[in-house]
Amino acid sequence: MNPMSTSNTDILVHTEAGISTITFNRVGKKNSITSSMYATLADLFEAAATDAAVRVVVLQGDVAVFSAGNDIADFLQNPPETLDAPVFRLMRAVAAFPKPLLAAVCGPAVGIGTTLLFHCDLVYAGDNAAFSMPFVNLGLCPEAASSLLVPQMLGYHRAAEALLLGEPFFAEAALEVGLVNRILPPTECNAVAQAQARKLAAKPLAALIETKRLLKLGQAPAVLERIEQEGARFIRMLAEPAAREAFSAFVEKRRPDFQQL
Repeated sequence: MNPMSTSNTDILVHTEAGISTITFNRVGKKNSITSSMYATLADLFEAAATDAAVRVVVLQGDVAVFSAGNDIADFLQNPPETLDAPVFRLMRAVAAFPKPLLAAVCGPAVGIGTTLLFHCDLVYAGDNAAFSMPFVNLGLCPEAASSLLVPQMLGYHRAAEALLLGEPFFAEAALEVGLVNRILPPTECNAVAQAQARKLAAKPLAALIETKRLLKLGQAPAVLERIEQEGARFIRMLAEPAAREAFSAFVEKRRPDFQQL
């Protein structure tokens, strides 16, 4: 198996002409992400960072859904218990990824489906894209350094609205604050991301890497530190009453009751 291949059919990877395209391929489950998928993704990003055949990475989903975030059933069976869990490995790998990283986002991008985008260099959104970070609604805290990066990009009050209410915001709002570069018809989104990736792949890789390093120089140590801080608190909060109530309500298909918590 070459460094950029995977046996996990829920994650597809295709590398050609310097572009590695990683595709969420679990549309029947709204591209929700399992622990094994996190491990596969972490392996792919770690390998791509040093693979000479990879100059650019593109992350994409389906025209109808990017990712619904965690697969809740799998998450309850395989919760992250340490900062070495696959989900935190993925966050660190994406945050530290040295080469250009693009995303094509159509439909819902929930939880980590949105927070990963703050680490991408270019993001192209379908006009059906809907971004949400509903961690509070699950009795949890932000992750992937979103408590640092979201206020930096959106400003404090919009960040508070997104993270405290956990309600979705849409493509036009994402474009306005700079989370996405362009809004497109969903059927064109992946193709435009590929076209931009080809432009980048034709440029000198050393110059791309150094430019990205300098762009992120002011925030890089703080991002990795915040991922660790959020992760430690996230793990603790999973065992607390609010999260237990939220996940029980999800499984029982009822509205959670946090009034006594």
